[in-house]
Amino acid sequence: MFDDDSEITGMGARFRGFMPVVVDVETGGFNAKKDALLEIAAVILGMDEKGEIFREKTISCHVEPFKGAHLDPEALAFTGIDPYHPFRMAKTELETLPEVFRPIRQALKKNNCKRAILVGHNASFDLNFINAATQRCQIKRNPFHPFSTFDTVTLGGIMYGQTVLARIAAAAGIEWDQEAAHSAVYDAEKTADLFCIMTNRWQSLTLQNNGPQQELIDKQGDIC
Repeated sequence: MFDDDSEITGMGARFRGFMPVVVDVETGGFNAKKDALLEIAAVILGMDEKGEIFREKTISCHVEPFKGAHLDPEALAFTGIDPYHPFRMAKTELETLPEVFRPIRQALKKNNCKRAILVGHNASFDLNFINAATQRCQIKRNPFHPFSTFDTVTLGGIMYGQTVLARIAAAAGIEWDQEAAHSAVYDAEKTADLFCIMTNRWQSLTLQNNGPQQELIDKQGDIC
């Protein structure tokens, strides 16, 4: 990934030059190419002096349905979103994506990372909608890796034996408000809290068992 591993520090060293960014989107259906992107929230993570990650900054936007977008009534009933409500203060995809991508690029530079990697619950769903909107807007500088992700479904199944976000959160000791769920900001921040807990716990276990296991990890190439 890097020509000289000595230049990798902090977050870049922890994730091989990648910077995890937690994302949640709310949509008008399941088809990223046809259904509307309605909300997006991205949580940028920080790292303290102990090497533990934490929730640092949240960026969020309400998004106008793109021209010709499909809106599934069942999806809207599930999220409770009225796409055309004037108080949403929604912006077009072309306005929204640069607003979300800009602070991510700034954080990449700050953390000495080359690329963002999307963290999500069923992460491929969120990434597909981000990629589809980026293509519609013909934005060339998408900070996210085009296909690799960290998925809290998988991590939660391994660490807690649960795959539903609310149940993993409960197992991890995170409070969950079902009434607030299914908004992009709430789900992204809870997913971020969960990812931080699981990552920091693994980091702690790795440090306690530093030796052959850590040597094996250090010998691995890029994660993508």
